[in-house]
Amino acid sequence: MIEQLKPFWQRWLVRRIPPASRIELNHRRIFIMPTRAGAIFALVLILMLLVAINYQNSLAYGLTFLLLSVAVLAILHTYRNLSGLVLSSGAARSVFVGEPLLLRLRLESVGPPHQSIAVGWDVSQLQAFDVPGAGRVDVEVGLPAVARGWLRAPRLRVESGFPLGIFCAWSWLDLQQSVLIYPRPLPGAMPLLVGAQPHADDLGQITQGPGVDDYQGLKTYQPGDSRRRLHWKAYSRGQGLLIKDFTDVSGHDLCLDFMALGGDIEERLSRLCYWVLELSQRRQPFALRLPGFLLAPGSGDEHREACLQALALFGSRP
Repeated sequence: MIEQLKPFWQRWLVRRIPPASRIELNHRRIFIMPTRAGAIFALVLILMLLVAINYQNSLAYGLTFLLLSVAVLAILHTYRNLSGLVLSSGAARSVFVGEPLLLRLRLESVGPPHQSIAVGWDVSQLQAFDVPGAGRVDVEVGLPAVARGWLRAPRLRVESGFPLGIFCAWSWLDLQQSVLIYPRPLPGAMPLLVGAQPHADDLGQITQGPGVDDYQGLKTYQPGDSRRRLHWKAYSRGQGLLIKDFTDVSGHDLCLDFMALGGDIEERLSRLCYWVLELSQRRQPFALRLPGFLLAPGSGDEHREACLQALALFGSRP
């Protein structure tokens, strides 16, 4: 039943609290409910009221209404502790699949201080902060990076039970945070295609010929290696799966080719990602060829970021 109501809840939230990179909390964006301690407190008040009515005890009446007034004041102070708080999104750094992703948030106060402000994506994993009066606090909230491509952060939970903890004021905010997640680097043999030309055809044909590659010998086959380089004669002699190892001696720029690798799509992209980082660290020019895409040879930070972005967005709709 709850799962069926989630789409209606999400659409209502979008109308009530539209997405924005900077949001100030006010009466339209703050909800308040009693906590478990607040529910127990209310039950105790009801029992005290019944005792007072049954015994017609003035002291019991006075104590009951005194505690009730404390509860009413707690509602006002809990709401005021969250009201006026301004939250804004900060820049986020792209990471690889499996790495911790930290999204930056800024909490600002335009008036009095805000105590025990808890923020997070999951209600069970909130982080609490104090915001000084007319000040600001920069925080980082973690989010798992489980798949490559654009990661759109879910709505952020903001809550506070200050001062007594019997009521909780909360809100769900969409701060429009998106981060590009790169494939997980996976070591392995490099697809040794050379001489990718910027003016090659749209299939990214690679210049090859006699003397382009130098045969180095045989090495053990690893998952993801091109099966076209398997040495079947060695396999037939019982030496196991071996592949032919070549080294580029032509002086041409290397080309990392998607089709030169075996395995599924994600494994191929991970292998290419590893060699993009490795060749960039060596400052060696290289090209990148994906189905329907060819990036001209280059080097440097901009070329590395262009390659990583192409790998992260491969197969996604524009």
